[in-house]
Amino acid sequence: MNWPKDTWHPIGDISDIPLRGARCVKTPQGKIAVFRTAENEVFAIEDHCPHKGGPLSQGIVHGAAVTCPLHNWVISLETGQALGADKGSVRTIPVRNENGMLSIALDSMMMAAE
Repeated sequence: MNWPKDTWHPIGDISDIPLRGARCVKTPQGKIAVFRTAENEVFAIEDHCPHKGGPLSQGIVHGAAVTCPLHNWVISLETGQALGADKGSVRTIPVRNENGMLSIALDSMMMAAE
């Protein structure tokens, strides 16, 4: 069976996201939070905490994790998994950095729904 390939969509320049900060991108698949760590790494995950749906893009970035602003759940930016004793996860989104220009990969079937 042929599965649809991810389609890369430009979302802006890395300088649009402050170090240890985030930006929210609206897509047909929902809101995506794009994070930039202090080490200049970029990650993208769904913008809702698995606990109570808090906006992760408004959380505090530390290392390769973000702390939800509502109830302090810590989510790994690498895996989308809740860390510590908490259980749950969010979907990670592939992100590409080409000379500072950022793109995220969205399923082409979902994009067709636009």
